[in-house]
Amino acid sequence: MPTLHAVLPDAVHDRTRPSGGNTYDRRVLGGLTSLGWTVHEQLVTGRWPEPDAVGRRSLADAVGRVGSGGPVLVDGLLASRSPDVLVPLARHAPLIVLVHLPLGGEPERAVLAAAAAVVTTSEWSRDRLVALHGLDPARVHVAEPGTDPAPLAAGTPGSGSLLCVGAVTPLKGLDVLADALATLTDLPWHCVVAGSLEVDASFAADIVEGTRRAGIAGHVTFAGPLTVDALGDAYAATDLLVAPSRVETYGMAVADALARGLPVVASEVGGLPQTVQGVGGAVPGLLVPPGDPAALAQALRTWLTDAGLRGRLRTAAAARRDTLAPWAETARRLAAVLRALVP
Repeated sequence: MPTLHAVLPDAVHDRTRPSGGNTYDRRVLGGLTSLGWTVHEQLVTGRWPEPDAVGRRSLADAVGRVGSGGPVLVDGLLASRSPDVLVPLARHAPLIVLVHLPLGGEPERAVLAAAAAVVTTSEWSRDRLVALHGLDPARVHVAEPGTDPAPLAAGTPGSGSLLCVGAVTPLKGLDVLADALATLTDLPWHCVVAGSLEVDASFAADIVEGTRRAGIAGHVTFAGPLTVDALGDAYAATDLLVAPSRVETYGMAVADALARGLPVVASEVGGLPQTVQGVGGAVPGLLVPPGDPAALAQALRTWLTDAGLRGRLRTAAAARRDTLAPWAETARRLAAVLRALVP
């Protein structure tokens, strides 16, 4: 039975701090277990990706517990700033770095150059890493996030139920969304924001207060982080997913929406255009420039006022739904990378 050591942020199992990276790590490692791998998790505390002293000590301790010989998978949140710990490890054990978000810089370059393999979550992030660091493309692999089977969302009679999934932070573009929504007061809609207000508490407080000043507080629900079941209910009760991110390597919330046949309005940034790709040229959403409230507002206005467009996007989303791979496929792709490194 093959064995894998996985060095992960300790938040990976904290359901009160959901993130795409944590979900990916849990699902793919669970998938490896189902494929017969024995996975030993080493959890790292501290502040990341810019580590404090606690984080550096915790990572060094975790790596010390790993030993040598078998493959070691390290989450990129930890790896990209830790060449002092991980480059020596790579001399004694096959090091695989799982990069959710390329950070750039010399520390990341040093770690990825020393790794036996790099795994990314999208073709965009693979191309980005190769270009940033001059990596051999043959060493950089893609294992896109999977989706779970889900029934088609029924939608609401007025098609004005909007959903945004993500922490209330600048990277997720919640300020862009709030500014866009403030221009739509002449139309009927309601938006649920499902994500933490604690990651950047000052920014989140400004966004909440901004919706009050704009007179749209009654139209926006800041639901906080939702459990898996509650988030599923939120998808089922919505008409459109809005993803206004400034940075996104894949867009797991977008894929989860498409798995339910939900159209999306998303920023044309990072890996999102690939995730929102259509089948036979029929794109299941609208793409807008990142950081542009006016463009986002126009896309939302078009959705809310053009029934013909809504029908076309729903048809395209239902077709895209059938092309999404399950999480088991993500695990199989990672397992193939690992098997190539096991004697």
